[in-house]
Amino acid sequence: MKVGLFFGSFNPIHIGHLALANYFAEYTNVDEVWFVISPHNPLKEKKTLLASHHRLEMVELAIQPYEKFRASDVEFKLPQPNYTAITLETLREKHPKHTFSLIMGADNIQSLHKWCNYEYILENYEIYVYPRPGFDGGDLKNHPNVKWTEAPHIEVSSSFVRQAIQDGKNIPFFMPIAAYDFLDKMNFYKK
Repeated sequence: MKVGLFFGSFNPIHIGHLALANYFAEYTNVDEVWFVISPHNPLKEKKTLLASHHRLEMVELAIQPYEKFRASDVEFKLPQPNYTAITLETLREKHPKHTFSLIMGADNIQSLHKWCNYEYILENYEIYVYPRPGFDGGDLKNHPNVKWTEAPHIEVSSSFVRQAIQDGKNIPFFMPIAAYDFLDKMNFYKK
């Protein structure tokens, strides 16, 4: 089985995440997309991050209807901060019959050189890239393991969702309804 790994904090998961995952499940040779919830991205601030188990629950609620999607908490059990190269090796050991590839935006491929052991990742894993305005992939745009896609650009972000909730906006259509209902019930991101 070929699995596309979609890493993120999913703080919270929103319709853009699901639309991208759906694109990769339907328009590439990926059999499943696994949402890998990162406890803490070493390149991001931690102050607005919900607890890992809450973000995992929101992802599980959001993807429940889709048979090609899975939620992964593999990074919860690894030393922090998490590094993708270590996560990839852990998954390879746990699932030796699976082939893993990464799914990332053009902004991330352009900054991949800042990642721990990025050369190892590039040489051993395919990376599916979706477009992001203002990013062309830099030095890696023609690398043989970097696969550019025509995934649609959806202008919604987790920071937008968090801010809207803080501002008291009613925005259930920006998130899968089950995840939104859970978030609302738990009073997450409110002032």
